[in-house]
Amino acid sequence: MGYITSELLEETGYVVLDSYDQPIDPKEWLDIEYVDWKSSGDTRFAPLASAKGEIECNGFWNHKPPRTDKDGVWIDSQTEIAPTLTARAKEPGSNVGRCRVIELQPNTYADALYNLHQDDNNRLNPDGTGWVVRSFFNLTDDKDSFFVLRHNRTDPSGETRIALPAGAQLVIDTQRLWHAAAHFGDEPRYCLITSWESGPELDAYLEKYHARKHVDSVEVPQDVLDAGQAEQSRRIAAREAALRARGQQEKLAMSEA
Repeated sequence: MGYITSELLEETGYVVLDSYDQPIDPKEWLDIEYVDWKSSGDTRFAPLASAKGEIECNGFWNHKPPRTDKDGVWIDSQTEIAPTLTARAKEPGSNVGRCRVIELQPNTYADALYNLHQDDNNRLNPDGTGWVVRSFFNLTDDKDSFFVLRHNRTDPSGETRIALPAGAQLVIDTQRLWHAAAHFGDEPRYCLITSWESGPELDAYLEKYHARKHVDSVEVPQDVLDAGQAEQSRRIAAREAALRARGQQEKLAMSEA
């Protein structure tokens, strides 16, 4: 039967929407409660919706009964502080799974390449239902930062780098694409991440905000790209060697983040 998917995501695996141009009080992401949850760098997460409405970030399949990343339970103590963010997550009218704000500390392009990962959005997702994708709404004005997307973790050919100013809005099939953010500067980056179920509601939302499936990559000097690729290779090799010494193997499976 297969899953219900969004046609706009089929070609590239991502779309960029119109920039969000309405003001939001930073208190909505600064005053909510965060938990120490590592994913793709030095991060914390503040959940707005979780498996059982608790302030935690675990995959829904790790709860009892286990289930896929759908039917998230909104956390009143968080959503009361962040009503605008909550409304943005609910706007498409599609099923919402996990919804949270990520706080990412500054890193480098090489860090982003080493941290590239895929998400395990559709574990336990029943065949014939909507494929789960993720939206990324950048909250802070990170004009020099960018999202890195690859079809293959270690292959730079076809890499897409998407700019992350305040208001940038992306929807990505993060189970298909390897992804991570290169975030420069002195302050953390904040971004609202929501799991959405594909279907007619999401399709209408993407159309409403003029989803583009091709954007020009952020320009980065070639020597920086080359150095980042070399450093990624070095770090992966070093990790593999360390794991072999312990009789283990690197886990390239999808992230639970």
